[in-house]
Amino acid sequence: MKMRAAVAPGMGQPFELQEVDLDDLRPHEVLVRIVGTGLCHTDLFFKSFIPMPAVFGHEGAGIVEKVGDRVSAVAPGDRVAISYNSCGTCKNCQKGAPYYCANFTALNYSGMRADATMPICKDGISYYSSFFGQSSLADYSLTTERNVVKVPSDVPLEILGPLGCGIQTGAGTVINGLKARVGDSIAVFGTGTVGLAAVMAAKVVGCTCIIGIDVKPNRLELAKELGATHVINASEKEVLAEIKRITDSGIDLAVETTGLPAVVRQAVDALDLMGRCAILGTSPLGTEMSFPMNEFLGAGKGVIGVIEGEAVPQIFIPQLIELYKRGRFPFDKLIKFYDAKDINQAVEDSEHGVAVKPVIRFDR
Repeated sequence: MKMRAAVAPGMGQPFELQEVDLDDLRPHEVLVRIVGTGLCHTDLFFKSFIPMPAVFGHEGAGIVEKVGDRVSAVAPGDRVAISYNSCGTCKNCQKGAPYYCANFTALNYSGMRADATMPICKDGISYYSSFFGQSSLADYSLTTERNVVKVPSDVPLEILGPLGCGIQTGAGTVINGLKARVGDSIAVFGTGTVGLAAVMAAKVVGCTCIIGIDVKPNRLELAKELGATHVINASEKEVLAEIKRITDSGIDLAVETTGLPAVVRQAVDALDLMGRCAILGTSPLGTEMSFPMNEFLGAGKGVIGVIEGEAVPQIFIPQLIELYKRGRFPFDKLIKFYDAKDINQAVEDSEHGVAVKPVIRFDR
């Protein structure tokens, strides 16, 4: 079938809205008509790695048009958010941890299906187009049963795509990865989409000291609105000194979203005894970090990497939606909408901090 897609024609080149061909539905696949797709830093990051041309997008939301013969979880007409892919058969998937699927890299980052085919082409040329098993920066997404999450009809569908990755990652890291508790102190390094979702989740679970750290004043103001008890502008104040001033002895938990080694080190250095730091930010392959061993020996500190908020989407996304409906998780305040033709403006606005979470609309 013919459809429009936001195509990355080459590394470093802007997106182009092209008419492309989408494969026929396979027995295990789901065809979703896309209403809106969140634009994520990960899309832009992998634009430098996956061969071009490519179709990205991994925070889609839309309406199921068709399902394959082997699909039972959804039916035509269902409203869905689309999240990450997993194999369902490896030991981690079988243990209920699909976020650490043994085949996660191949199924999500390669831009190809599990059998190395690609569902989008133009003029006989295959496009890398199964990014996170969805490539949803397009009119339609050919995805899988394991990607899709049914969502209720009493919440605007166009806002739900970002729950599939960025918002799930930030909130899930606090709730599932770090297992934050009532009374904990937490610092969030970087208050973009992931960081602000972490701030909201910290408020939900009852953290009493929530510190947002960034260099953009507008994002710090939003962090305060969403639950931060303190904010630090890292371009104006010495972060570690401010954290120690606020907490006396350091923080219980840290969420690091920037992927910058110097900021990761700050987050670890800010930990109190038995503190834990979760690293979420992407960084170039081969990036290394170093810490003095005495920061950990005898201090009970820990550093973990977390992917997708250690969340099972079919369980966690409905929970976040319910919190939103109750006014406790107002993630819609992060969203700014753009028509598909304006996707490059959305990229620019995201990179300059004008938009926290751009959502690209394809239903108009």
